[in-house]
Amino acid sequence: MPTRMRCTIWRPLATAATAAVLATLVTPAAAQAAPRASQPVYSYGDAIREAVWVDTGLDGDGDGRTDRVAVDIVRPREPAQRGRKVPVIMDASPYYSCCGRGNDSQKKTYDADGDVVQMPLFYDNYFVPRGYAFVGVDLAGTNRSDGCVDVGGRSDIQSAKAVVDWLNGRAEAYTTRTGTQRARAGWTNGRTGMIGKSWDGTIANGVAATGVEGLETIVPIAAISSWYDYYFSQGAPLYGSGPDRLSNHVNSPDARAACDAVQRKLVEQAPRTGDWTPLWTERDYVRAAGKVKASVFLIHGTQDLNVRMQHVGPWWDALAKNGVERKIWLSQTGHVDPFDFRRAEWVDTLHRWFDHELLGYDNGIDREPMADIERGPGRWVTSAVWPPRGTHATTLRPGRGTAPGVGTLGLRTGHGTETFTDDPGLSETDWAARIHTPTPDKAGFTTGPLTRDLRLSGSSTVTVTATPSTPTAHLSAVLVDLGPATIRDYADAGEGITTLTDRTCWGASTPGDSSCFRETAARTADVDYTIVSRGWADLGNHADDGTGVPLTPGKSYTITLDLAATDHVVPAGHRLALIVAGTDKDLIDPPADTPTLTLDLARTSARVPFTGGPAAFARATAGSAATAPGAAILHGVTAPSTAHRVPEGGR
Repeated sequence: MPTRMRCTIWRPLATAATAAVLATLVTPAAAQAAPRASQPVYSYGDAIREAVWVDTGLDGDGDGRTDRVAVDIVRPREPAQRGRKVPVIMDASPYYSCCGRGNDSQKKTYDADGDVVQMPLFYDNYFVPRGYAFVGVDLAGTNRSDGCVDVGGRSDIQSAKAVVDWLNGRAEAYTTRTGTQRARAGWTNGRTGMIGKSWDGTIANGVAATGVEGLETIVPIAAISSWYDYYFSQGAPLYGSGPDRLSNHVNSPDARAACDAVQRKLVEQAPRTGDWTPLWTERDYVRAAGKVKASVFLIHGTQDLNVRMQHVGPWWDALAKNGVERKIWLSQTGHVDPFDFRRAEWVDTLHRWFDHELLGYDNGIDREPMADIERGPGRWVTSAVWPPRGTHATTLRPGRGTAPGVGTLGLRTGHGTETFTDDPGLSETDWAARIHTPTPDKAGFTTGPLTRDLRLSGSSTVTVTATPSTPTAHLSAVLVDLGPATIRDYADAGEGITTLTDRTCWGASTPGDSSCFRETAARTADVDYTIVSRGWADLGNHADDGTGVPLTPGKSYTITLDLAATDHVVPAGHRLALIVAGTDKDLIDPPADTPTLTLDLARTSARVPFTGGPAAFARATAGSAATAPGAAILHGVTAPSTAHRVPEGGR
């Protein structure tokens, strides 16, 4: 990441006259100047519930007519009766019927007229009484929509973009799926904010990357920024299957019967070699970040092993380069919604964010710190900008120690070699647990105990020069904080949370749509080490991230692995470790061969962003000495799950 990020840039706030007009959206009485918060003054029980089908202009299922996507709407009745227009909060999802949304796995339900009764999640319950409309869009090929799921491609993105266009008077919609009666969106001012977790948040990223007018803000939670990076890491496969499996997972029965051509394309144009193809270019939103006009409030778990933190760094950097207004929350959880790890603060912050971005209220959120970062379970700190000013990449170099594979990590260039053999049955937790012990499956390098805290903030890289013994080889690089800590247990089934039985309510309810959801608590683990950041690559991609080639056994190759962005403080008394190994079990798939790799330490290094740069690292390691190897096994979280993940919204 760049060493310094541009501070958040905000659009000019509404003038006093405009603010007074906007106040009427949420206040049934006389307009009030300079409102600071929308209030729940409208009836949720009397809200208008309706469905329209928006024409996407595409014919993904090849039936000879353009696809229409189902759009379920919940909006306050009173503003419409008074001729007042309201902004829209929108969640476009493939999961409304197949899989459910949120920790309670809620699905849409309908009345006899086909209008939505239960809209999943709390957004409609909370925001409709405050003068917003909520819109839930079924992606093409899912639930009540035509078309085919194409996993982040043109059809997925157009499913939602067409709705934004309709809300702004630029697209057609109909009152039924096949009828000819037009539906107008005269009740909205067109100002739209998109929100969603995982695939839903990914759609928000993709729609923002089209530059569509009327999309004012997006709130992507644990979202993908490039679909290639969901399935591969520099040529190394992260899963044993491609996007065709995912589309089949969410396609409606009608779509499964009609979308064979789309399924074939997803197989043929996403080869398991890990080579970049035009299919991935279409699904790379980072490349189109220059078109983004919407502000971005990004939320991600630093231990998310489903939609991994590799999706944060490049997207955040590209948005910064484009001067996009940004805010970020980084938790210690896995693939978890902030509603389930920081509920009260989340609802309040989201409320103020939408009030500012969609209603133009001067509520001060634009003057607050850019980043909220979880340092321990439920313990949060803020950063005025992210990464913080004064953060600079520092080159760390591995060196040989007193035992094979147990080396040092510092500022001086190392010498000699270290050798390890890929063991696909072992993972980063196995390597870290035996960091002090010579083992044949990894090479580990550690600093001495730090004399002061050391903060990493941003994205790291590890450059490796290795000589393989076989034509194929995969590499993993892992940064580890060695020292005791209590952390969220992200490897547990709850990925850092435990779901309780008590419920709390967030907004108004109806008999068919409750605003009350089960509470959660942090699920913690006492550990001897914490994985800080990870990266993987196929050594065959040494010359080109997008194209792999066979290796020549006995020949050395140099490759730079991109590690995930993070923000972590290694406390005084702990040590920082770098591990280089082969297959990271259940996080990447193994190569065709079982290689032995020899590292050239003089040509191997890590670039790590420290707050304070090289001087901070030098101060933190001054006077410390490497600890002699021992036989003790360190304890961490359990190994990553073997379950095939999909980017869905449970938890």
